[in-house]
Amino acid sequence: MQYLTRYPKTISVGGKQKHSINIDAKGVEQLTVIVRKSAEEIYNILIKEGFTKVKFEHKQESQIGDGLSLKLKKPWEMHLRLFDRKNGEVGIEAEVEVSRDYLQHLFCQRSPVIYEIEALLKKHQIEYKIWHNKIKNQIDAVFDNYKITLATPNIPVFAWKPMIFFIGTVGIFYLWKYLATIF
Repeated sequence: MQYLTRYPKTISVGGKQKHSINIDAKGVEQLTVIVRKSAEEIYNILIKEGFTKVKFEHKQESQIGDGLSLKLKKPWEMHLRLFDRKNGEVGIEAEVEVSRDYLQHLFCQRSPVIYEIEALLKKHQIEYKIWHNKIKNQIDAVFDNYKITLATPNIPVFAWKPMIFFIGTVGIFYLWKYLATIF
């Protein structure tokens, strides 16, 4: 199952200046959603919306607490991080990727998302702005969008937790067989 999303392509920064969001082999540039709420308040809202804490992740500089994830249509999930902006603001960065429940999470494509976060914030009537990290300025307007399609992995997704149980069970049987031959 593919995941379809949109992402800003041409934007206005600082009033009149037009800028194009870059796209390269790694994907599109990361934009940050900024809110003037406490991280705790945002965490609580996200937990009520079905997000869960991520147990293992690469923490980024100025990240607040653990990241959060929300299961989407199989095999996709949204991974979200909160960042301290040191001026009473909290930055939110999110991406959609193959779920951590599957082995393909390690090497499949992922894409930053903005509009999914906007929808959540609008639902809870939270004011926000979108920040361009490279230009270090607020985005005033979006003129057009990329249409991003995340393709489902070519190899069917494999849940890694049952694989560990199966490998462990087979390993125990071989160990038992080996020990039986020694004694």
